This record gives sequence, structure tokens and C-alpha cells, in this order.
Amino acid sequence: MTGDGGGLEARELECFLILAEELHFGRAGERLRVSQSRVSQLVRALERRVGARLFTRTSRSVRLTPLGERFLTRLRPAYAELRAAVAEARSAARGVEGVLRLGFQGTADDRLMAAVAAFREAHPGCGTEIVELPFSDPFGAVRAGSVDAAVVLLPVAEPDLVLGPRFAEQRQNVAVSARHPLASRTSLTAAEVEATPLVAPAPPAPAYWRTAQAPSARPGPAVRTLQEGLTLVASGQAAMLLCDPTADYHARRDVTHIPTTGLPPSTLGLIWHRDGETERVREFARAVGATA
Repeated sequence: MTGDGGGLEARELECFLILAEELHFGRAGERLRVSQSRVSQLVRALERRVGARLFTRTSRSVRLTPLGERFLTRLRPAYAELRAAVAEARSAARGVEGVLRLGFQGTADDRLMAAVAAFREAHPGCGTEIVELPFSDPFGAVRAGSVDAAVVLLPVAEPDLVLGPRFAEQRQNVAVSARHPLASRTSLTAAEVEATPLVAPAPPAPAYWRTAQAPSARPGPAVRTLQEGLTLVASGQAAMLLCDPTADYHARRDVTHIPTTGLPPSTLGLIWHRDGETERVREFARAVGATA
């Protein structure tokens, strides 16, 4: 893109949009997978092209200027349209061929594999790659483009991500060490779960998502992966919430799984980036909707 202010760089525009959402240089850098100083460089470069400040910065806050607000209003739909046009052109050129890259959290159980099988049967020219996502980073791979879509634990409240079809709700269980005082219980109430230290996902998972996976008034240790969490559970350092399929898949002699009552069920949903929807993603979403 060119203009009176010189060529506009797509990376600068992407940085502006993400910083306008986060209003925090560190979090914007995490989403862009760059350093905080690189975010500052990209913003300053865009401001030089525009000829005015788009953000006001203090030691405590980042805010859009009035010009930045107007620029955001105009840029956001235009940028989304541009990315969608590129994605649609690529999709049309390739058809439902190539490779669909999928991420998953927890367990790639029979529900996910049924959707994958249905997709493969409908589109034999398209391969699938399935990778496990870290417990602590449900959205990073989609944002980085290393997967096309992902099956993640809900909730999802990210403005740049689309939540597609959901899988059937599952009862939640509390995993505790076989030596834990609660191990002999046949069920636990929501109040008892809240009073129990629970393993929680570590950042970069957003705070609301971490709280949903570990709704405890007594936070336990933070972990990056499911296996790290189960190891802490087995050692008696904390408990952990797991849905029925994940509890069944990860059964071990030193861990006891106790059903809960009164807690919201665990639900998985298919997500993809708002600007990265392709025909492959749409077709897989249809397969999930038909089988989940």
C-alpha cells in the first residue's frame, strides 16, 4: 500500500489493531510474538507515516488519541476485509485440498476423531495434521497461524477469534492424589471444589479463562501442560478439574477422580482466527456440527 505518507506496512497496521485492543505493550507483544520494544518501534513508524500520535502513553496507561479512535474505526473493517479477501482467494484457488492443521486441548477423544473422519471422507484430497496445544496457551497457535483451527476449552471471549460449533457438555471431576483426604468421597459440591486448591493454567492464557478452569478461592500452582498438572496432583500438591473423557483417558493408579455436583459442565468449542477463515475451516466446522 502506498500514499502521500509513504508505503504502509501490514505489520504496522496489525500492531496498531492489536495494541488498540490490549492497550498494553507487553500483552500486544505476546500476541504478535515480538518484544515490547518491537511493538513500540512499529507504532512509532506508523505514527510517523500518519504524521500524528495515535496513542498517548504514560507509565501506567496506554490510550488511543481522538485521531487514533477515528483511525481504528476506519481501519478495523478495511483490514478485516483485506485479510478475508486474501483468505478467500487462496481458498478458491486451492479448493478443499492441501492440509488442515488442527490443534486440540485435553484429549483427542472419539468426538474429535469422529469429526476428523467425517471431514476426511467428505474431502479425501485434504490431509489433516493434529497437534496438542499447551494447557496454558489455548489461543496462541491459532493467532500465530501454526494451526488453522483448534478445539479448546470454553469460555472464549477473544475479539479476534470466531467460536464455531461446540461439542457436547461433559461433567467435571476433581482429580486428587489417591492419598488425599478427599479421595474416598463419591462426589464433591461446588462449594467444596471452591475451597480446594486447584492447579491453574499459567499465562499467557487470559485471566478469565484461567479462572474458569480453576474456580477456587485458594489458588494452587500454575502449570503449562496437562501432564504437569497431573504430576502435581499425584504428588498431593493440589487438585485439578478434568472433564469425564479426559479423566478416563488419563486414568492412573495414584490419582482418584471425584465427580462434582453444582459446577457448570465442561465444554469444548472449535475456534479459528476471524481473518483466517478458509473453505477447509468452514468444511471442518460443518463436520464438527454434524458429529459433535
